[in-house]
Amino acid sequence: MVDKRTLASFPGSFKKLFGYLMDETKDLKVLFHDFEDGAEGFELVAARFCYNKKSLDCISFWTWSELLVALKECQDLLSASDSSLILEKILDCVVTRLASLVVASPCTCSSENTRISWWFEDLLVLKIDLIDKVIRMSISRNIDHAMISKFLLCYQRSRFLTATPTEKCKIMEVMINLLSLLDRSSFSCKLLFGIFRVVSSLKISSHHKSILENLIGSQLDRATIDFLLVPSSRRKGYVYDVNLVLRLVKAFYIEGRCFVLASRLRKVASLVDSYLVEVAADCHLSPSKFAALVLVLPDDARESHDRLFQAIDIYLEVHGGLCEAKKMKICSALNYAKLSTDALKHLARNPKFPSRIAIQVFINQQSKLENLFEDKTHLVDTFSSSVFAEESIDEKVSSDQVLVYAKRINLPNKAEHLDVQLQAMQCTITELEKYCGIMQTQIGNIPRTRLSSLGNNARFLPKLCS
Repeated sequence: MVDKRTLASFPGSFKKLFGYLMDETKDLKVLFHDFEDGAEGFELVAARFCYNKKSLDCISFWTWSELLVALKECQDLLSASDSSLILEKILDCVVTRLASLVVASPCTCSSENTRISWWFEDLLVLKIDLIDKVIRMSISRNIDHAMISKFLLCYQRSRFLTATPTEKCKIMEVMINLLSLLDRSSFSCKLLFGIFRVVSSLKISSHHKSILENLIGSQLDRATIDFLLVPSSRRKGYVYDVNLVLRLVKAFYIEGRCFVLASRLRKVASLVDSYLVEVAADCHLSPSKFAALVLVLPDDARESHDRLFQAIDIYLEVHGGLCEAKKMKICSALNYAKLSTDALKHLARNPKFPSRIAIQVFINQQSKLENLFEDKTHLVDTFSSSVFAEESIDEKVSSDQVLVYAKRINLPNKAEHLDVQLQAMQCTITELEKYCGIMQTQIGNIPRTRLSSLGNNARFLPKLCS
């Protein structure tokens, strides 16, 4: 039995064999016995024989339908090296038509999207290897990347209806490779997570999984909390796939290389904090995994640490038996300067947190109080010699009393005294802020003539608290 690929390699031999008989007036009939794949196999050989160099020179004049027929006929010869000339010429012509939109749309729909994407259905019959070639050539011709990504999704959905598990894996791997060549703005984060859900049930290679996760990580600032709540495998025990989120955050940094916009970083931090609150209640989540989550972002990623504190509070409530060392590891992610007053008060009274944390909170609050006092004292001294002499003297006396009280506060020897002293400090801060507000009101009522009497010293007036 003669192999069809072998026959397809010798079109010249066929021409010599049958050429002289073509002058005969009678019909020529050739019989092949036991020809591989029967009539279909012979058609493939005939295509190679008929599409000689002279015929391919006229390919630019073929209709769109004729190009599609030729492209389908070439599918089975993709692996044959001698078929490259025919295939490349047909592909070149097909992609040229798509790029220039020379071929009129066969549909009469007035929708702009439909007029642009009319060719989707025509190419759905092609195998994934040929689709790979078409799309790569389309990318090189600068065909709209957003349109390409839409076609790939359309192709995947259509082919999955009848594809085997092995074919599905092949389709998804090629699709992931092609998406990685497109501009990141040409597809949505929702599309990527949809692909991730599909491949989660398939056995695609770890290499392609890594490519997909890097693509998702590059758009992590566009994701929502629902996207991240991916169930973990049963053997891991915990509810959600924490390792996935850790990899996505790291991929976000890798994609941004050494520079990430602060606005994008803030969005990712907010997303991670929401995720932390969700997973903190999981009694099976190990301290090491939770610590990795709270420490995955740098300190400057968050403007406030209140939600981070909330997540840690929930986790320590559920995991009450943790040792001090593990608690300290988790709490090391907290920046007390970025906690609100209410969060600090709750933290100082919270017995779930290590005692050393409460002491650090106390020191932080005392530092805040001293800084605030210095600001208010400077403000009072500036105005004491000018417009508000009498009022400023009274306020300075009150401030001096506050300073005396504040400086009498010593670091307690017992943790139970922290709450009382923090409340006293909060009252002092509130009182100073009240004085600041009064002075702002009074300064706003000063006539311009009185301010001008301060001369050049006016430019050195400190900015009041907001």
